[in-house]
Amino acid sequence: MFSPLIGGLQKTTDYRVVLPFYFYAAISFLVANILLLLHTNITDVNYFNPYTLAITHAMALGWGTMIIFGASHQLLPVLVEGKLDSNTLAYLTFSFAAIGIPILIYGFYVFNTGYILQAGATLINVAVIFYLINVFSSSFKSKKRNVHAWYIVAATLWLFSTTFFGLLLVFNFTQNILPQNSVSYLSIHAHLGLIGWFLLMVIGVGSRLIPMFLISKYTNDKVLWIIFILINTSLISFIIFKTLQLNTYFYYFSIVMSLIAIILFANHCKKAHKIRIRKNVDEQMKTSLISVLQMILPIVVLIIILSILPNHHQDKIVLLYGFCILFGWITAIILGMTFKTLPFIVWNKVYHKKAHAGKTPAPKELFSEKIYHLMLLIYLIGFIAFIVGIIFTNQLIVKIGAAALLIAAILYVINTSKVFLHKPQKI
Repeated sequence: MFSPLIGGLQKTTDYRVVLPFYFYAAISFLVANILLLLHTNITDVNYFNPYTLAITHAMALGWGTMIIFGASHQLLPVLVEGKLDSNTLAYLTFSFAAIGIPILIYGFYVFNTGYILQAGATLINVAVIFYLINVFSSSFKSKKRNVHAWYIVAATLWLFSTTFFGLLLVFNFTQNILPQNSVSYLSIHAHLGLIGWFLLMVIGVGSRLIPMFLISKYTNDKVLWIIFILINTSLISFIIFKTLQLNTYFYYFSIVMSLIAIILFANHCKKAHKIRIRKNVDEQMKTSLISVLQMILPIVVLIIILSILPNHHQDKIVLLYGFCILFGWITAIILGMTFKTLPFIVWNKVYHKKAHAGKTPAPKELFSEKIYHLMLLIYLIGFIAFIVGIIFTNQLIVKIGAAALLIAAILYVINTSKVFLHKPQKI
């Protein structure tokens, strides 16, 4: 049953290109949660502070972006129906990002706005440029370019826009490159990454992977193109409204566009689930499907920010908004998809030449389902507790939530390590 999936995921990408990204992301997730537990007082101060910035970038770059880099290098041949153009560019992407990310995080942590922060941001931009070249060359050398490929191409352009604008903001701390101070542009920088990079990439890849793992033949390119247009319209309109400093009521147009796109994507996943061939849906897929619904939560929080709460409460809700995105739907979909993709990659590495010589373990046997279930339970407890702690300004509950999230991160590292270290065995 799983052999077609392995064939689809394997294509031509060398596992040595992909696995370092997964390993790096797991360590980053652990580090981010350690920092969160050490600095839970960030829930009581303005969101623009060194510790919040360090944790945010550890999650967005070290966790979310690095694992997307790894997965997309493996999945790009499937999505463009071709092959990855350059393993060398992939290695360079990893190398520059792996060095630049901790430098940037350290720069934020100690709030050194000079050469440390600038060096980290520069290295990350170099990594993104290598990734962009690889995505573009792989996509346009392929004779077939489906809608999923266009999602990745657009998302990669938005990623470069995010990191390059972030570089300008870093230099703007000391050299006044932009008309206003860097804090004034944070919402644009954040949404370039959250909507342009993460949301587009998650939907582009998810709309291909979810039906594939459900063994579902459902597809609807027309709806996916509508979603694509809605998300890009939402982001472009927000940037225009923010740049022109229009009334916040204009932002509802952007919000509605994103909300409609997410609802359409959720419906797309529902239809794929409905006509699936594989009737038993495993926990990893359930986690990924639930994460689709979690996309709606930040939209609700954003509406509250704009229309309900007075200004003196907005710092808390902005923090809640970011937490729901980074520790909510992005983390949830990664927790699910890691244990759908990583075991296939390692299985292929270990058993590709031995699959016909005798019975081998199934990819799902490369990790512990008990640890996975425990991780999900503790993650959910931590996520909910942290949100409750923020809302009621209760440091004890926030600490409990952060501790639970850290335990979930430790379990994630243990389980991924089990996959990484798997040795050949026959049944």
